Amino acid sequence: MEIERILQSQRDFFATQQTKSIAFRKMYLEKLRNLIISNENMLYEAIHKDFGKSKFDTFTTELSFILNDIDYYLKNIKSLAKPKKVSTNLANQLGSSKIYADPLGCILVIGAWNYPYQLSLSPIIAAMAAGNCCILKPSEIAENTMKAMSKIINENFPPEYLYVYEGGIDETTALLQLKFDKIFFTGSTKVGKIVYKAAAEHLTPVVLELGGKSPAIVTKDANLETAAKRIVWGKFLNAGQTCVAPDYLLVEESVQEQFLETLRKYIKDFKYETGSEQYTRIINQRNFQRLIRLIDQEKVYSGGDFNEEKLYIEPTVLNNVDWNDEIMQEEIFGPLLPVISFKNYNIALNAILELEKPLAAYLFTNNSEEKEAFTRKLSFGGGCINDTVMHLSNDHLPFGGVGNSGIGNYHGKYGFEAFSHPKAILEKMTWGEPDIKYPPYSEKKLSWIRKLL
Repeated sequence: MEIERILQSQRDFFATQQTKSIAFRKMYLEKLRNLIISNENMLYEAIHKDFGKSKFDTFTTELSFILNDIDYYLKNIKSLAKPKKVSTNLANQLGSSKIYADPLGCILVIGAWNYPYQLSLSPIIAAMAAGNCCILKPSEIAENTMKAMSKIINENFPPEYLYVYEGGIDETTALLQLKFDKIFFTGSTKVGKIVYKAAAEHLTPVVLELGGKSPAIVTKDANLETAAKRIVWGKFLNAGQTCVAPDYLLVEESVQEQFLETLRKYIKDFKYETGSEQYTRIINQRNFQRLIRLIDQEKVYSGGDFNEEKLYIEPTVLNNVDWNDEIMQEEIFGPLLPVISFKNYNIALNAILELEKPLAAYLFTNNSEEKEAFTRKLSFGGGCINDTVMHLSNDHLPFGGVGNSGIGNYHGKYGFEAFSHPKAILEKMTWGEPDIKYPPYSEKKLSWIRKLL
């Protein structure tokens, strides 16, 4: 099989030690950056064919992330790769201790369709920066972007270093039967379990970037205008097809009516219309039909219209939603926003705690006690106070899930560490060592050992 041959060629190439050179890593990172910039129009056209994404959204949510990642590693790769000197304990004197960032070897990255460039190339860039060889399997659901990435990489990089493998479920299944040194997967929890199980057969470590029902809480102490504006943007960006989008709202009852009206105002102001620069369509018919089934027309507060031919679903707010409603049983991943009211803040937090740990969580309040309780009590991958989504744009913060929403982190130094092994080295002097650890043992030696250890 061709992919087995390519993987073996990557193993052979990694064994030459060339990828460990800082100059080598920087050369290919710069090459990738230049290729992305020179092929920008092709990338825009491909993603627009897949689901109508505008140049503005493609640059701000995809290409800018990729270019910033490359710039970050070009700037910081030397310090990230430099051995870190650490303290040496008394028992190992005279000696010195260091931690080396060791590249893992051959990496498999399985990308996602909703942000096909960012969620495929950002982990690849981190793996390259850490000194690895990589195979990328983009999502076949966004077929045109898959082909665009394949063209850029496979025509310009040696396959024994970096290769894009096109295909669908059969090709992904074949890849998962092979032994890699790490697998990075972005997608659903259901498929994440399949990837994890396959990786376990080879004891291959994984990073799983999954999802879940990410809550946004709005209390009476929030700035309601700001909260509505930022929630509408974060939720309906990419037509809600964002893993860290607010999945549902918990709104304090005393401000619910005012807040819902403010939500409706911003949805109108942002002009989320079919075919507009501000909005995308649903990726395919299967996802469209799944979302339509979740709309309870009796609970629609605003929106609710859709166009099956154009795969367009109007931004839809559903009010008076119950925890047992169908829309609350799975991650929505679309432009539907259910709203549940609450009277007691702590009871609302406890309700979230009863669910699986989400990838993100958001709180809108100016109350310091509510902020502290949110941060201390809830477990989630990452999030914001008084904003949505923007935490993942800070490359000084780790991005990843916890529990059902994922395993491992990346972005910035955390991406470098995800694709490196922290190799410990203790170097000892060959003189000046007492012989108390060597036989024959005695009570006197034991007393000294107790003091040392």
